[in-house]
Parts: sequence; C-alpha cells; structure tokens
Amino acid sequence: MDLPQTDDYLSLFLAQTPLLDVRAPVEFQQGAFPLAENFPLINDQERAAIGLRYKEQGQYAAIALGHRLVQGDTKEQRVKHWQEFFRQHPQAVLYCFRGGMRSKISQQWIYEHTGIIYPRIKGGYKAMRRFLLDALETSSQAINPVVLGGRTGCGKTLFLKRLQQQVDLEGIFHHRGSVFGKHVTAQPSQIDIENKLSIELLQHISKQQLNLLFEDEGTNIGSRAIPDVVFAKMKQAPLILLETSTEQRIDITFQEYIIEALAEHRLHYGEEQGFNIWSQQLITCIDKIQRRLGGVRHKQLQQLLDDAINIQKSTGNNEHHKAWIKTLLVDYYDPMYDYQLSKKLDRVVFKGSADEVQLYLKQNYQIS
Repeated sequence: MDLPQTDDYLSLFLAQTPLLDVRAPVEFQQGAFPLAENFPLINDQERAAIGLRYKEQGQYAAIALGHRLVQGDTKEQRVKHWQEFFRQHPQAVLYCFRGGMRSKISQQWIYEHTGIIYPRIKGGYKAMRRFLLDALETSSQAINPVVLGGRTGCGKTLFLKRLQQQVDLEGIFHHRGSVFGKHVTAQPSQIDIENKLSIELLQHISKQQLNLLFEDEGTNIGSRAIPDVVFAKMKQAPLILLETSTEQRIDITFQEYIIEALAEHRLHYGEEQGFNIWSQQLITCIDKIQRRLGGVRHKQLQQLLDDAINIQKSTGNNEHHKAWIKTLLVDYYDPMYDYQLSKKLDRVVFKGSADEVQLYLKQNYQIS
C-alpha cells in the first residue's frame, strides 16, 4: 500500500502542525522544529550499528540488521509511543531525515496497529530545513524592521512584550543578551534558532505584518549568531531609543539578575544548591569583564557583590545587590552604550518613554 506524503511545508508551519520526528536522538539534538517531538524508530546505538553494517556489507544487510534490532517488545514499545503521540495530536505528520525508509516503515507500522493513516513528510527533515533557510532569506527581504535601542536595563524586552508586531530574539535565543544573560538551561542549537526564527517571520508575513520591532542586538546573543540576512536588515533599520531613569533601570536589572535568575536556579537545582550556583555565576560574570572594568573598579564591584551575596545568605535581604548593579550599569554598560550609539546616531528617528515610544510606533509604523 502506497501511504500518503505531503510537501506543503508552508501550511504545516503556519498551522503549527505537531510533528513526529522518528530520527535518532542525536539527530534531533543537532536540529529540529519547534513543534516536533522525538520518538525514534532506531536509537543512537542501533543507528551506529546499522550505519557500520551498511558501509561493510551494503543496503540489504543493513536493512536486515535493522529489522533484527527492532522487533518483538522493542517494536511494540516504539509503536505504542507513536500511537500515544497521535492520540494526543491527531492532525500530526511524521518525518525522518530524508523522508525515506525510516518514516515509511514507521508510517506502515502505525497503520498496521491502528488502521489510521498519518501522512509522512516528503523529503523529510532535510527538505523542511532547506525550505526554512530559503524562507529566512526571502522573509528578511520582505519585512521592514524597526529597531528598539536603549541603555542596559531600560526594559526593552519588557516593552516588546506589549506588542504583537515584534520579534523577541532574546526569547528565541533563550538568553538575556548580556554577559549576565545566561539561563539555567542551555541555549538551543544554531539550527533550532534559525528554524524558529524563520517560522516566526513566515507567521508575521502571513498576517501582513511586515513592520516588525526588534531589540537592538550585536551579531551574537549568547554563543549563538543572528542569521546574517536578518542582521543585515536590522543594521539598516530606523532606531528608536527607549529612555528610562537610572533608578528604574536598577529595579529592572535587579528583577532579572536577582529575583528571576535566582528563582530559576532554585527551581532547577533546589534551594541551597540553586543559590550557590546562581551566586557563583554572578561572580564569574564579574570576572569575565575584569579587563574592561580595570583592576580597581573590578575589585570594588567584586567587593560589593560579595557583600550582597553574604548578606542575602545570612539574612535573606537581597536589597544590597542594587549597589553593585548601579555601579555595573553606570560605570560599565553606560560608557559602552554611549560609544556604540555614537556610531549609529544617523539612524535614530525618535526617543522617549515607553508610552511615548508605543504611540510613535503606532502612528508612524502601524506597529501595535
């Protein structure tokens, strides 16, 4: 029986169709799609053994080994995982790397066990990945970015969340965008980031939302790079500056670096270990910028941070962190910001408070 395939990649991504990825876990970790879940036909060890057999004895010997490795209880267990996935996501489709044997076998076994036909993706992961890379190129040309700048801690990310017509790069990259911006869990792979960004741009374009607000970023966010085609458009875009008082910036940074980051670490590691790992990460971050701070300022900042950590550990009072945060913002980030802004003053079209910027965006770019 010739089971159905689909190659309408655009519709799959726009409809946010759940995807069953039957590749091996190692392939999935290297790159996947936002709504994909990995329930492999063969695991990493089986894949390696089959690959070796293919090299040594050819395709038929490799297929025969595959059937020997995945039979009986092993086969039943994997089919049950697929059945449960499709029970939860009846509109889902499945894929392997090239849309070949693995997805075809998986599709056939699901049909034999359930009597239900679920489509597989023609060309598999490789074809969808190629589609998204091409789409990222064309989407980047189609959109009209507007870039939101402002001093560190002024609340740019918070402002983005007010709007529909925006692309939260720091959200996609899972990083807050500064040396202190690392989360407890690792950043997605570069491939995952490119896939997610491409899908998000396609979704905006499908809604005729071509004017989009981006936060001003460098070429990298954390250890991942903004795709060249997107960054090139951002560099040419009009720049709007969000202005916030130093006190507000201290409060916003305190909320991110202290309240939210500590809560994230404690949730992941537990109360005591979470506190220790979080505080050590702050110390490491201060050390990373030692060269730019200079020896004297680094020691001052280090002492303020040590005092704040010790006071919080013994009394629970976290307010002392605001002293080192103020020094960090005013003595480290502000001079760097002033220098970087001096190179792009010709792009600045407006500056103001959050409410003023929001009104300007609506009136001039129909961004809301």
